[in-house]
Amino acid sequence: MKRRVIASFLFLAPWTVLVLMAQTQKEVPARAVERIQKEVRHEILMLPYFGVFDNISYKVEGYKVTLMGQVTRPTLKSSAGNVVKQIEGVEQVDNQIEVLPVSPMDDRLRLALYRAIYGDSALVRYAMPVIKPIRIVVKNGNATLEGVVDNEGDKNIANIRANGVSGVFSVTNNLVVAKSE
Repeated sequence: MKRRVIASFLFLAPWTVLVLMAQTQKEVPARAVERIQKEVRHEILMLPYFGVFDNISYKVEGYKVTLMGQVTRPTLKSSAGNVVKQIEGVEQVDNQIEVLPVSPMDDRLRLALYRAIYGDSALVRYAMPVIKPIRIVVKNGNATLEGVVDNEGDKNIANIRANGVSGVFSVTNNLVVAKSE
């Protein structure tokens, strides 16, 4: 008798696990994901110390938000995680933001890159908005350009200007050209 009970329990156990897994996975409406994405973007842009030398990106999968990127201040990493946790509907936040090392050389390069890129007459229009569209990330003397520009020419000019800064070991140009409609 005991063998039958144990055998039937072992037979039903995998099905029970599948049923429980199906019940715990929630179907997330597309409108909810879209709303969460919009609010995450808004909250990140509203962070008080989020500047041109910080790059924060995110990915929304259902009710889980993954934060990625690089920041110059550890408090910005924790602040980003905290504000995203407060968004209605967000159940889990995976904060993978990298805090860049403190380096006077990197600070000097950030300022020089800022002046070279935003001081160029062809790129000066990108310096106008409060939230700068070209993000400058410097880690151990290596620069990465992130963000969005209007055309391929501006992307190339930003790359040339960044490569012309003395002391920069390498420049990775991840700028995206906005789709023209």
